[in-house]
Amino acid sequence: MALVDPAALKSMLAPGARLLGLDLGEKTIGLALSDTGLMIATPLKTLKRTKFSIDAVTLGALIAEHGVGGLVVGLPLNMDGSEGPSVQSARAFVRNFSAKSEIPIVMWDERLSTAAVTRTLIDADASRKRRKEVVDKMAAAYILQGALDALRHRETR
Repeated sequence: MALVDPAALKSMLAPGARLLGLDLGEKTIGLALSDTGLMIATPLKTLKRTKFSIDAVTLGALIAEHGVGGLVVGLPLNMDGSEGPSVQSARAFVRNFSAKSEIPIVMWDERLSTAAVTRTLIDADASRKRRKEVVDKMAAAYILQGALDALRHRETR
């Protein structure tokens, strides 16, 4: 199944299935989980990246544990919309993961997600150490919430 259009994602999900949001970094993967009603994204955890095969097994276990029916993977476009090395890396991750799983995957524009989350944490007076601990999973929630809001917006048209 692999990469799907965002508009088609909801129709591919089983009733009660959740979405898992991923913020792919060089050293970590931030994870966020939707509720079963596909309304709210909640930060889940941050995984330290290792070899892809190990990361894929870990993600597979989380998908099974939480009843995940689809992935929303952040697409780190440059501010001008162009694609750089980070986009190539994200696309490679999706391509490799889709070879190991039948779960539908949507890539979602994540421009400014980390900056927005960092600004929120600074405004909340979070220490540098605390920001470092939570920024990736909160960025994943920001990305996933954007996708959830868009899915809901499509329904109301």
